[in-house]
Amino acid sequence: MKGKSMEAMQRFSKAMFIPVLILPIAGILIAIGNVFNNAKLLETFPFLDVPFLTGFGSILSGSLVSILTNLGLIFCVGITVGLVRKEKAVAGFTALLGYLVFVNAMNKFMELTGHLVEADSLQGSGQTLVLGVQILDMGVFLGIILGIITAYVHNKFIDTEFKGAFQIYGGSRFVFIILIPVVVILAVVLTYIWPFFQYAINSLGNVINGSGNIGIFLYGMLERLLIPTGLHHLVYTPFLYTSLGGVAEVGGQVFEGARNIYYAEIADPAVTRLSESVIWDARGIAKMYGLLGACLAMYHMAKPENKKKAKAILIPTAVTSFVAGVTEPIEFSFLFVAPLLFVVHAMLNGLAMVTLNLLDVRAIGPNGIIDFLLYNIPLGIEKTSWPMYVLVGVVFFGIYYVVFRFLIGKFNYKTIGREESGEETKLYTKQEYKESRSKKEEQAYPGQDEPGLASLIVNALGGAENINTVTNCYTRLRVTVQDSNKVDEAILKNQTGASGVIIKDQNVHVVYGLQVNNVRKAVDEYLGLSEDE
Repeated sequence: MKGKSMEAMQRFSKAMFIPVLILPIAGILIAIGNVFNNAKLLETFPFLDVPFLTGFGSILSGSLVSILTNLGLIFCVGITVGLVRKEKAVAGFTALLGYLVFVNAMNKFMELTGHLVEADSLQGSGQTLVLGVQILDMGVFLGIILGIITAYVHNKFIDTEFKGAFQIYGGSRFVFIILIPVVVILAVVLTYIWPFFQYAINSLGNVINGSGNIGIFLYGMLERLLIPTGLHHLVYTPFLYTSLGGVAEVGGQVFEGARNIYYAEIADPAVTRLSESVIWDARGIAKMYGLLGACLAMYHMAKPENKKKAKAILIPTAVTSFVAGVTEPIEFSFLFVAPLLFVVHAMLNGLAMVTLNLLDVRAIGPNGIIDFLLYNIPLGIEKTSWPMYVLVGVVFFGIYYVVFRFLIGKFNYKTIGREESGEETKLYTKQEYKESRSKKEEQAYPGQDEPGLASLIVNALGGAENINTVTNCYTRLRVTVQDSNKVDEAILKNQTGASGVIIKDQNVHVVYGLQVNNVRKAVDEYLGLSEDE
């Protein structure tokens, strides 16, 4: 039961990636649109103050803000597509239909039972307009609930077929037939019980926000500690996209969640200072500065004969963390050989967020320096206090360096470059991989004639017959296998370029970083899997 629960949570976490990874693109474009309407920037560069550019910026930011007001629909479709096993495109279309049915069913039931408030009294009533239809304000939770239900119905009934005259009602059409009464009944039930859930969620949000720096510290620490399980997305996503991360009125509209509030505020020229809720999205100190200090400490603590090799490994991973905010290659380099370092790293991440809160910093940098520059610099110092963010980052660079160097020396941890003679390092550069791959593949699989990377990965996972499903998230190849004892971690790490392998029951996560999409496609092609499988 525990294993099944963990697998279900990991599948849900992976499904959340579909909508979550799209939203930062909208945020970046909103920020770019805001640049063309930034009063201080236009004063400094008056040649930019032309109707075409300012109009384009207004259209860009204004149109994309609409995404934030329809997150329920976006999450509904995205989670459905992520959770279904096959015919994903059809499932996404069914999810859209189910969402429309639910919204209008709830509205009609609330109208018949007298639950609807006057349209001019929506503020504070617990009701809102969704796609122009007045229903209970469930926010992104509506999309999450409907996405899970639609995926369940789809997986259970997609293979149902009929004979004769009823043949046309099989497959995806039968899924929709079953889904209609389910969502209608759900709309009726939630009309009565959702206000209690909303009260509980708001109370929890008040407790968390009222806990001050202790809550921020725990949030920042857990967001890193859960990296090995792949469930860290379940920590920060509710704060970014639900009322747990705050509620604010911007430009006459109410937004929930730290990320949504931030995007709305940067698109509104009337906002002169970002709200406190952005602290839940200020998770970039460890990524952009802290782990750079950790890498420098590991390099300085490497054995003299291994420094060149350590530098070749650490520099690319440090740059990836600083530029794109992808930290797992670095974190997995010391997670298993020195778990204490990982715990300290998680605590420092929480401490960095607390420091930003104490200094009243409003800048964010969730995904590396590119995001930091686009989100904060055009807004100005008054709105974000971004120079203080940089200063805090430099300080934590030093803290990471001192702490990591001390602990590595104190406990003689075998971090990169400190391996005993003959031991393999945990990360490989692309050049080293190319030079050693042919020889190692021959040793690992005698009789095979230079198999490709996909073949090597599949064989290291126990062979095609041992693999049940193959998916991926932002940095990991996620595989379910029949027998995890057949998985060869050493080959995955040392010969396929993986920076870490996590095995939990039948779930196997292989960390490849930003190139994981290419790895997934290669494995799918080798196994003969279509995108929907």
